[in-house]
Amino acid sequence: MENVLLVRYGEIHLKGLNRPFFERKLVEGIKHALSDLGATVRMEQGRIFVLGIKDKDRDEAVDRLTRVFGIHSISPAVAVEKEWGAIADSAMELMRRALGESRSAFKVMARRADKRFPMNSEEINRELGHVLLESFPGLSVDVHSPKIKMCVEIREKAYLYCEEIPGANGMPTGTAGRAALLISGGIDSPVAGYLMAKRGLELSAVHFYSYPYTSERARDKVVDLTGLVARYSGPIRLHLVPFTEIQLAIYEQCPPKETTVLMRRLMMKIAERWAREDGALALITGEALGQVASQTLESLCVTDDAVDMPVFRPLIGFDKDDIIDIAKKINTFNTSILPYEDCCTVFVPQHPVTKPKVEDLRSSEAMVDFECMIQKAMADTETLIVTQSGSEKAEA
Repeated sequence: MENVLLVRYGEIHLKGLNRPFFERKLVEGIKHALSDLGATVRMEQGRIFVLGIKDKDRDEAVDRLTRVFGIHSISPAVAVEKEWGAIADSAMELMRRALGESRSAFKVMARRADKRFPMNSEEINRELGHVLLESFPGLSVDVHSPKIKMCVEIREKAYLYCEEIPGANGMPTGTAGRAALLISGGIDSPVAGYLMAKRGLELSAVHFYSYPYTSERARDKVVDLTGLVARYSGPIRLHLVPFTEIQLAIYEQCPPKETTVLMRRLMMKIAERWAREDGALALITGEALGQVASQTLESLCVTDDAVDMPVFRPLIGFDKDDIIDIAKKINTFNTSILPYEDCCTVFVPQHPVTKPKVEDLRSSEAMVDFECMIQKAMADTETLIVTQSGSEKAEA
């Protein structure tokens, strides 16, 4: 009897001739997630099998797999030879663990992928159910709402399991290209990055800070948030951009009511340049329609005017409670609410414009030579490679 993790995938099944590409990317993601646990990964007939995980590492391996995009569910299973005695013995051992001292209802669910096996699925269900009822007086059969499901899959071996743990679903990382996330220290942008990574995007990230108006702890908070997103997306190239000079120029030389929208336009311009450096084809923001003055429809149109590449806003129709629920699910919420200001809270106008016009913002932007400041900010940017386990400076 060999311990195995049986991995199922969902949406990939809908792919046609490109399906092998998506399967290969999913296997790569699984291998990366389990790289230090000595795992062997094998694919066969719509299933992925993870072998070689030590008993002490099994819970950790399952936890990591629940964060791999593309996985529908995971089952800790045992693999035995396709011989009835071995199947029955393994089923009794699994039932013993699942049942404990309690009485419970169960159901056998067999799937015969290897049609050469002499018993069909219904026969396996019936005969194995009989063996288990004979062996465990506390058991009863409930085919509609069983507490325990004894699952058997007949493939090149027989695989038995009683548990199905939900995965992250989505599409495997790297199947949809790369995009750059504008990440702040707030609740929304990490959730936006998570949702777009779930659709198969690899992520870069750009953060703007305004030292000394924002602290080192605010910077560290963003690195930590990026690391939490990287638990799902894989490594993220994070650009930390000094924004103080540009922000002061906007505050001192441009119409006060336009400060926030101008700041957003300049951020988008810089983020677009870093995106192109990283080979990204789109930007991602955490904006939700109408949430603040800079997120009215008019403001979003003016912001988009500053760049040429597409801007993805996965939270555009969400309310705050929806966003907070996801932030809690992916464990970014508690870090996001730490009381360290980011540059978006610095120099906020008392009466911001809510219906800006593109022509007006272009005119205001032309009042200042921002290009030199943008180039200096790019030159002074610090770039880190952030993973779920930490960060390190990127090579120049």
